[in-house]
Amino acid sequence: MRRFTLRARPVAGTLAVLAAGAALALPVGAGAVPVSKPGSSGPGTLAQPSGEAGCLVDRSAPAEGCGTARALKGPGPFMGSRAIAVSPDGRSVYVASSKSNAIAAFRRNRRSGALTQSKGPAGCVAAQGANHCAMATGLVGPNSIAISPDGRNVYATARGSNSISAFHRNQSTGALTALPASAGCIAGVPLPLCAAGRALVGPDVVVVSPDGRNVYVGSFFGNAVAVFDRDPASGALTQPGDSSGCIAEAIAGCAPGVALGAPEGMAISGDGASLYVASALSNAVVTLARNQSTGTLTQATDGSGCIANAPLTGCTTGVELSGANAVAFNPGGDVYVTSLFSDSVTAFTRSRSTGSLTQKPGTAGCLVWLRAVGCSFGRAMRSPEGLAVSPDGENAYVAAFANSAIDVLDRGKKAGKVKQVPGRAGCLAPRSVPGCTRARALRGVSSIAVSPDGRHVYSTSFGSNAVDVFRRRK
Repeated sequence: MRRFTLRARPVAGTLAVLAAGAALALPVGAGAVPVSKPGSSGPGTLAQPSGEAGCLVDRSAPAEGCGTARALKGPGPFMGSRAIAVSPDGRSVYVASSKSNAIAAFRRNRRSGALTQSKGPAGCVAAQGANHCAMATGLVGPNSIAISPDGRNVYATARGSNSISAFHRNQSTGALTALPASAGCIAGVPLPLCAAGRALVGPDVVVVSPDGRNVYVGSFFGNAVAVFDRDPASGALTQPGDSSGCIAEAIAGCAPGVALGAPEGMAISGDGASLYVASALSNAVVTLARNQSTGTLTQATDGSGCIANAPLTGCTTGVELSGANAVAFNPGGDVYVTSLFSDSVTAFTRSRSTGSLTQKPGTAGCLVWLRAVGCSFGRAMRSPEGLAVSPDGENAYVAAFANSAIDVLDRGKKAGKVKQVPGRAGCLAPRSVPGCTRARALRGVSSIAVSPDGRHVYSTSFGSNAVDVFRRRK
């Protein structure tokens, strides 16, 4: 416990200072301005539709030429790079709104990408049913969302209540209903109507395994990953009572792990054999082997279980991983990581046999805002938070919190190297960010997702209280 206390305080202080500084540096929104047409740039580039088809803001926020929605205050908080998710069938988009203590639910037009919100409880779920939403337990400061592969359930972490909430999803309407009784919430602290869980201290990210059997939660202040078994029929979660229920740096009863200081991002390989964790305080990306029968996580001790920004016992040394943040897995097998303090995107090759990672050599292995020796140059990439790779594997998209920008990257199919698209098409931002295509309601952009059909990109903007919509050229 002493070790946790000593580590948690510096992280909280560091992030509080950085968040305040980033907020002061955020550019003012651009307002309703023209944007480039989808056909004016190459494949993978983005264009924001005009009017409410291009963005929705909370009804209490300045419109910025966007439509309005309920329960959309503070979407994608500074801690939380997976605050938006698109359902596997492409019909729904869900947003974790930390200041609304809610999940906003939107119907997606699969042709145009436009989002609409139903009236009443079908349009959102919230703590205490605020904003005329459906009732939910937990959800105090929700920050990340994951959807089961079968599209039947939605899971959300909430840092304020140290909990994970589980919902049934109506696959026709997209409406969410909390699972009954304690099945709807598991918390790391005593919380009415919630079951007790372990290693849930500031939960910051949640993912579901490709086979739908397990749900994993990264515990930012617990320096841990919590493991849950998922009932495929009901979607209810249960946590194993032995050490297989969590892996941590220093929590009694959990399996031991290395370089798990402040997990902020996670991604699972397509084959379900590996879980990758970005640890902000350890400045590392961690590889955890997943037993596909039991869901148990283990970490190699030969140095292949983690790559850290500086020499760290038990890890290989990498570069530009300071404040490792979000992780994305490419269908071709490469892994990408954003790092907040390095202002970078790093690229790794995955071993198909072991799941271990090797950072790509030279400029293929790192893309950095401004300049860094041995890395390629990135623009408008200050404090990168969110990260998503297109289903076809051709592009990666980065949400840069402090620049209020979305960066568009090309991914070299053979080498897996990412490089920024040249010219104005390489980034979208308010008018105060030079050299980028103008876009609206991007103040404090933090999370990003690509639709399953690859036709649209969606983002959350904490400062604008908004969700943005972009057409993707294929």
